[in-house]
Amino acid sequence: MNKEALIIFVRQPEWGKVKTRLAAAVGNDQALAVYRRLLAHTHSVTAALPCDKFVFYSDTIGENDLWHYGYGKRRQANGNLGERMKAAFAELFQQGYQQVVIIGSDCFALTTAMIETAFQELSGHQVVIGPATDGGYYLLGMQGSVKELFDHIDWSTDKVFSQTQQHVAKHQYTCKLLPVLPDVDTIADVPESWLLNSSNAESTSP
Repeated sequence: MNKEALIIFVRQPEWGKVKTRLAAAVGNDQALAVYRRLLAHTHSVTAALPCDKFVFYSDTIGENDLWHYGYGKRRQANGNLGERMKAAFAELFQQGYQQVVIIGSDCFALTTAMIETAFQELSGHQVVIGPATDGGYYLLGMQGSVKELFDHIDWSTDKVFSQTQQHVAKHQYTCKLLPVLPDVDTIADVPESWLLNSSNAESTSP
């Protein structure tokens, strides 16, 4: 059995339900187009990884989508982001995996090499974290279950990474940090080439 597993948290690419903060500025058409590009990028940097790969959907599990070949499919547990991530990690550790890494689908700067580095670092560290510029993180890896990292965190705020570091220090876990990368949340985070012609964008004016 492969000892390494990758978790990918995704949403179904549905109009009006993805990248809502971005949509407030550029409209739902553009937000959906950006999210589709993020999904495609995430697939491209994970497809060749030799680890076992699992896509956890926030809602309905997709059928003939990007993740049809080479990825196991699961549905995220109920609860806040921390509870859902904790459950996903627990599920895979219970299946016998020894090193588990989770990523989302919001980081266009993430590379295959960075994910490979995360697994390599788990050989000598209990925790690996990829900090994001917005104060969260784009990657979290564990060697064995470290449930405390998901407790008492202000999810979806700029405190997530710092509070996670506090838990790491409190419990004296060995930890490796990866380079800081941007997540895509607002229009300022989106590469200009990704946006459709402004004349095609939905108006957000009153």
